[in-house]
Amino acid sequence: MAHTETPTPTPLASSVQYCVCKVELSVSGQNLLDRDVTSKSDPFCVVFLEINGKWSEIGRTETAVNNLNPVFAKKFVVDYHFEEVQKLKFALFDEDKSSKQLYEHDFLGEFSCTLGVIVSSKKMTRPLLLTNGKPAGKGTILISAQEISDNRVITLSMAGRKLDKKDLFGKSDPYLEFYKQEEDAKWMLVHRTEVIKNTLDPIWKPFSMPLVSLCDGHVDKNIKVGIDFTASNGNPRDASSLHYINSMESNEYLAAIWAVGQIIQDYDSDKMFPALGFGAQLPPDWKVSHEFAINFNPTNPFCSGVEGIVEAYTACLPLIRFYGPTNFSPIINHVAKFASQATQQEAAAQYFILLIITDGVISDMDETRHAVVQAANLPMSIIIVGVGNADFAAMEFLDGDNRVLRSYTGEEATRDIVQFVPFREFRNAPKETLAKSVLAELPQQVVQYFKQRNLPPVNSDSA
Repeated sequence: MAHTETPTPTPLASSVQYCVCKVELSVSGQNLLDRDVTSKSDPFCVVFLEINGKWSEIGRTETAVNNLNPVFAKKFVVDYHFEEVQKLKFALFDEDKSSKQLYEHDFLGEFSCTLGVIVSSKKMTRPLLLTNGKPAGKGTILISAQEISDNRVITLSMAGRKLDKKDLFGKSDPYLEFYKQEEDAKWMLVHRTEVIKNTLDPIWKPFSMPLVSLCDGHVDKNIKVGIDFTASNGNPRDASSLHYINSMESNEYLAAIWAVGQIIQDYDSDKMFPALGFGAQLPPDWKVSHEFAINFNPTNPFCSGVEGIVEAYTACLPLIRFYGPTNFSPIINHVAKFASQATQQEAAAQYFILLIITDGVISDMDETRHAVVQAANLPMSIIIVGVGNADFAAMEFLDGDNRVLRSYTGEEATRDIVQFVPFREFRNAPKETLAKSVLAELPQQVVQYFKQRNLPPVNSDSA
């Protein structure tokens, strides 16, 4: 077990200084391994920060003599950069000698996670692991986080690109087909576009396809939009920002809002969209909000069509300060409150869709996983559109296509309700190509929910 033992200052450089706060970490342990023969272990905890792929020690606690359930008095104060992935390792040792060299002491177990996860959880208890990945007996570590400053934060993202070349002597001859899943689980074609010859950038003739074409029944669809205003997106006055304020052309978020919004607005019942932002400081007191109306009207956050969302987004952009961290769980839980009220319906009448546009950085992964698992029991789906060129591994993890999503409690999602779409892969593609990806799983998710609960479709007369 190799550890870099260079006690270094904890601050990491950040270009957005107001997006940093001080966090005090407290550590305690329970049921630690007993490594001593004639007495109990004498544990101490060492905290490491990952810098450039290597672990660097930032501090260690005092030694708790003869104690398997230590509560360490030593606190660790670190700079929390909301939009950076700051990975920490907490390693516990049984002090055998007065040496500062860790290999001179018996190893009791360790736990690794990001600082963002700790701050989002505020208090967390996790099992300790040995270097081989096996449990360190029944040992657990309790970590508490207290923000020394008064900063609070939250987050969001989308993406797209060109078609593959499939022909040997030419380009592709692309066309699109849309299917819906029938009650017998078979797929039925509901629309096919014309074929565009010899091109990787086809533009098909416009067509509209209401959601009723994709799923049975007349379901009242309620689409809510969440936009990521965290600092990882860059200063909106900087040309490199995904939210760049430029009257001459659209930024990445505007492009995504227009492209995806024009797709989903046909499937919203009244085309009135509650549009919320997260992860920004709001005037006049500059407190961070995880769910604020981008039209600054909390009692009526609705925007009329995609045009209304764009108008509200453009107006609020210069009035707010980008901040962090990027927390998805508050906005998911916000929509889940409305969806839970629809669980008493006696027919397939209401379904909620949350569209999140984000740059892919996420701070509260544990809480988000838990929120998604809980939302899977509600008439609700989540479409995440990732913008920019970030690593979207976290988004793909939430999209449980290849595995069952589990909460940190171990509870499994009863169904897959997340669809992730990297906007960069469709940036220059036709609207229909993006539409197929955005709507790929939604019909099945809607049908699956109501079939699981044996709720019949609402007929045309009562819709």
